[in-house]
Amino acid sequence: MQDQSPKPKHVWNRVPDDVKRKVVDFALIETELSPRELAMTFTDQERYLVSESTVYRVLKAQDLITSPAFIVLKAASEFKDKTTAINQLWQTDFTYIKVLGWGWFYFSTVLDDYSRYIVSWKLCTNMRAQDVTDTLDLALQASGCDQVHVVHKPRLLSDNGSSYVSGDLAEWLKDKGMKHSRGAPYHPQTQGKIERWHQTLKNRILLENYFLPGDLEAQIEAFVDHYNHQRYHEGLNNVTPADVYFGRDKAILQQRERIKRKTLETRRLHHRQRAA
Repeated sequence: MQDQSPKPKHVWNRVPDDVKRKVVDFALIETELSPRELAMTFTDQERYLVSESTVYRVLKAQDLITSPAFIVLKAASEFKDKTTAINQLWQTDFTYIKVLGWGWFYFSTVLDDYSRYIVSWKLCTNMRAQDVTDTLDLALQASGCDQVHVVHKPRLLSDNGSSYVSGDLAEWLKDKGMKHSRGAPYHPQTQGKIERWHQTLKNRILLENYFLPGDLEAQIEAFVDHYNHQRYHEGLNNVTPADVYFGRDKAILQQRERIKRKTLETRRLHHRQRAA
């Protein structure tokens, strides 16, 4: 009358060992990706579903999980009027980065609120209204909003910096048919998405020193491309900002659902074969 172990000998949904080895090999190649990003990238490329928790456990067992080099700041609240489509609301702001021997440069960005897509950016030597309008001109050209007739131009959301409260910017926006909202003073969470973007950018860009403005600009350009087109965004159901901005996200999520169903069917079949 020996006691039986309550644990089943076989679990139908267990990830096969060969898949675990593939996950480890994948992580050793894509060393900069988090477990969440690894799980999504592996699923999309290998057409086999692995969850973030599975990737974490597999890498933890191999001692491949390290502490983050930085702490990501989260916004305390959300913008109350959420957008429902692209080009409804653009967030804009400046941040500053130092070039050794040259001084401080100011990075101006226009971010689409709905998709988190970086519509345009400019590296400036000042934070003037002219720099804001130059960045917005680039955004209007890139989005096509200045080339086709639209019922409503994107509404601009900014803080209360001197360049954003200037009369020159107000006249420019009026001429373009754009409305302007500003966040409450001392409440940066209102522009939480662009604040997060700047944090993400600096976590990568400030790992190096820059001695020429052109070097900094090249690094920014490369990271903007990575952020828009390659980096899976947790707040966007783990697709890229470009996927949402250009309307590819629904097809990608449907494909992942098909991969999930096929993976579960494969695991059930594997379990039956082992149990037989």
